[in-house]
Amino acid sequence: MSDLSNGSDLSDGSDGPAADDRVLARLTLGLEGVEAAQRGRTAQARESFERLWDALGEHGDVFHRCVLAHYLADLQDDPRAELEWDCRALEAADSLTAERAQTYASALQVRAFYPSLHLNLASDQLKLGEPERAREQLERAVRSLDALPEDAYSASIRAAVDELRRRLR
Repeated sequence: MSDLSNGSDLSDGSDGPAADDRVLARLTLGLEGVEAAQRGRTAQARESFERLWDALGEHGDVFHRCVLAHYLADLQDDPRAELEWDCRALEAADSLTAERAQTYASALQVRAFYPSLHLNLASDQLKLGEPERAREQLERAVRSLDALPEDAYSASIRAAVDELRRRLR
């Protein structure tokens, strides 16, 4: 999840104890969600993250919405709900500026979000029995792989792309 230590992105713009309490409540929800997910308590993680999503609002910080929707997609039991959350993550990424992403990490490139986002959408489409749509999303993932750095995470994304490509043959 993003670095939420700077609460300015999570507050409503007001200062003082009430704003600090709202930021702390949102941080707590995020931490509860991460802990529950790590312990395999999917329903609890999903509930914490959905409450955080509601707290952020549809016009909340776009970086936080992108990351949170990406997490929420992975916590869904229903493939249609998973697709909806992955679409929200993609929509947020499409609105994300390089400047905003780089306030999280100076080297972070928005383009590097797309391989994973499109891979997830391809997987969702395949689960829903829509292989042609899955192929379209997988092709978008492949076209954006060059944005990934050479690291272990990127290697896992490339391996997942290759695996899904084999499954779609």
